[in-house]
Amino acid sequence: MSTYKKDDTEAQIENVKDVYSINSGQDIVSGHVGIDAEVADFFAEASDKPIVIDEATNKRLRWMVHKRVLLVMVVTYFAQTLDKGTINFASIMGIREDTHLVGQQYAWLTTCVYIAILAWEFPANRLLQRLPVAKYLGFNIIAWGAVLACTAACTNFAGLVTVRTLLGIFECVCQPAFVYLSTMWYTREEQALVIGTFYSMNGFQQCVGGLIAYGIAQIDGARLKNWQILFTLLGCITTVWGVFVLFWLPDSPIRAKCWSKEDKFLIAERVRKNETGIQNKEFKKYQLYEGLTDLTVWGVTIISFTNGLPTGGLGAFSNIILSEFGFTRLQTYLLAIAQGAIIMTFLFSAAFLSKRYNNKLLFAFLYTLPNVAGTIVFLIVKHSPKTKVGLLIAFYATQGFGAVAVLNLAVMTGNVAGRTKQVVASTLVFIAWAVGNAVGPQVFRDNDGPKYPKAWIVHLVIYGIQLLTIFLLRVRLMRLNVLKRRAQGLSDTPDKVEDAEHTENISHRHAFDDLTDQENPDFRYVY
Repeated sequence: MSTYKKDDTEAQIENVKDVYSINSGQDIVSGHVGIDAEVADFFAEASDKPIVIDEATNKRLRWMVHKRVLLVMVVTYFAQTLDKGTINFASIMGIREDTHLVGQQYAWLTTCVYIAILAWEFPANRLLQRLPVAKYLGFNIIAWGAVLACTAACTNFAGLVTVRTLLGIFECVCQPAFVYLSTMWYTREEQALVIGTFYSMNGFQQCVGGLIAYGIAQIDGARLKNWQILFTLLGCITTVWGVFVLFWLPDSPIRAKCWSKEDKFLIAERVRKNETGIQNKEFKKYQLYEGLTDLTVWGVTIISFTNGLPTGGLGAFSNIILSEFGFTRLQTYLLAIAQGAIIMTFLFSAAFLSKRYNNKLLFAFLYTLPNVAGTIVFLIVKHSPKTKVGLLIAFYATQGFGAVAVLNLAVMTGNVAGRTKQVVASTLVFIAWAVGNAVGPQVFRDNDGPKYPKAWIVHLVIYGIQLLTIFLLRVRLMRLNVLKRRAQGLSDTPDKVEDAEHTENISHRHAFDDLTDQENPDFRYVY
């Protein structure tokens, strides 16, 4: 276990810009580096002796983080996906008729959410860098819960567009915050499974949402319409949860008041080998430029777009599509439960396999293929009572997008270092995701139903671009590792990061220096 210095003079650092790493011996790798003041003060109180965390301690620390951090991520993401998905269930509860929606107006109710995300994504990411994460996240949860409840008061398209746009603004902090929390609290080996766990709520909300929607649909004679009850109920529950998050979630290992000083230090040390740091509130222009010119960042951004476009269309129109296959309203609700279970199966299997075989992009490629197969079936098979079971199976095959999204986020968190560069990468990735989701419902044209052939052709082209990008990104990351080793006078192998830990004697001296992945000689890329 670690020991701590108590000398106040040693704990105070007058010029934080001159501190480059707590364990670096003042090595200067770049003129740009500078450790965050709060991080410097935190580690200045710790022992200079190397810290070794045994497996039992590591497991104990991980469960401590799970209870405070992963719990919040899972429940919050479940609330977000459930709240966002209410428009899908409301579509067959009569909201289109009650609010007099015509033509593409229903599709715009999904599109406007992602336009709002597109506009607010960078400010949200910048605020995440500057403000206490837990407090900012809790505020946004409370706000979007209130907005969701107000949806029940809407009587026309203008009102619905207004509340849906506000919903996008308040909800857009959710995924970037969770990606940031994943890099702050979890090792790179754990991140895919952590991201997969909260992302699996996309599937779980389909299961629970289907049951909730079915239960509310049985209410007759109430003063409120069924869809109004749905929005009011979920909005109020979300608001209460936001208040809980304000008090339960720590802002960082440094600020956590729920653990001892030694445990906080060990939790921070646990993620040292990530080489991506904990926090840095300063916005560094050179990292902005590096993020905008890094092909790795653009690779994960393109995948985010190509994966988001089909998701947006299928998410908004899934219940309508299932109804067009010839299923009754009750059957559509129940099939949504099965759809959710399949999404969760895709997500957990992808996260597990990527960790088991240490191969994220390869599995992202493989999990794209069922989407291609299902889309081809939609395009060539006619709708009839005899084919509806086959079409349903094809529809379920297209649910692999969640697995690809998880693996892509894990690639981003594992390969982008430097807090400002992470802000840039996260902003681009989620803007691309928002653009894809905004465009997605628009390719399902009202006059193309019920088969929507043009939409499926667009999806096939998008999947082709995604497969090519995944392949090229993997080749790039492998090449960057070779160049890193050559720069240090090492052989071109090993090609696995976990092997490099032992054979290349990586010391992680610059882990908290806020260096970018390109600056840090100890950084190794994962793919």
